[in-house]
Amino acid sequence: MSYDSNTVQTVYADKFASSTKHFELPHELEVASPTEPKAGDLIVVQTLTDNSSYNQLELVSGRLARIKIGDVIVGVLGKRRALKGFVGDIPKTVKEGDKLSLLNLGGLVGKCTGRFHGLGRPIRVEVLGCVVQDNRVLNITEKALPSVNSVEHTAPFVLVAGTSMSVGKTQVVAELIKQFTRNGYRAMGAKLSGVAALRDPLNMEDHGAIRTMSFLDCGLPSTVGLKDLGPLTRTILHHLNQDKPDVIVVEMGDGLIGGYNVDSIFQHEDIMSGCAATVLCASDFVGAWGGIQQLALKGVTTTVVSGPTTDSPMATKLIKKRFETDAANAINEGEVLFQMVEAKVKEWKENAS
Repeated sequence: MSYDSNTVQTVYADKFASSTKHFELPHELEVASPTEPKAGDLIVVQTLTDNSSYNQLELVSGRLARIKIGDVIVGVLGKRRALKGFVGDIPKTVKEGDKLSLLNLGGLVGKCTGRFHGLGRPIRVEVLGCVVQDNRVLNITEKALPSVNSVEHTAPFVLVAGTSMSVGKTQVVAELIKQFTRNGYRAMGAKLSGVAALRDPLNMEDHGAIRTMSFLDCGLPSTVGLKDLGPLTRTILHHLNQDKPDVIVVEMGDGLIGGYNVDSIFQHEDIMSGCAATVLCASDFVGAWGGIQQLALKGVTTTVVSGPTTDSPMATKLIKKRFETDAANAINEGEVLFQMVEAKVKEWKENAS
């Protein structure tokens, strides 16, 4: 038993955050104070404040719901390290009446230790307790995909990375999946780092992906504190490949340097041998140059640069001339971007055969 049995009470939940998507819970729940709070513990909180610019909760359906003061929400304990969002940790103790914060739209709950000024203060919440069932605190690790230790076979994957958050990675992923699907490929999508939410996987599906997975499916509310993305990457690739995709488009949340340990994936030769192409998203020329250099240090060649730094024809020409790297904009040159990437996928398949 990992909770104080003397604190058990029954509460009624109004909203279930998307981070709890693998649980089918009734609105009436038993909660208690955990003795050792852990990342992924399901927690019930009541909102105390509002935030005019960051006041929506992503539900288990993927729909967004307005958060109102007094709402009782089921989310998960977790950590976040967002350059343009909230930063937070899991407190050492969690008990009824504690004041914490909502750290993202997926329902991540923790102690806020920093914030991006443009978002205002996070919504404050009061802890009602962690969800208990059958003498245990429920944790999303219970619903994690069976882990695997190796990738015996994988379809080629396209790695989409960026210099930071909000540099166009999601747009590139969506455009590539759309174009692959249009051209007869069985395309799938994966998100390997970041903070729990369904928005990006659902966006992949909206653009044609026949199946998607993320670190949330591996029982992780975020990849903060995870020193190595290798194990979860192998697990996700293994399970996606069971449906025989032609290509997998992989999005790396956050930047190559940041709090979500994106660069740890490059140290695994067995994983990177499946990478047919790498798209780097950047907001400016210096960022593009730095990203290309950072990838090169990891032994990775940048296939094409995209993101806001390619918003004008002048920019793409400059990147090609100065950095000797292809460049294409996902919004204005979607087909061109696809053709550059597809050529590498075909080359990978020829070499593999």
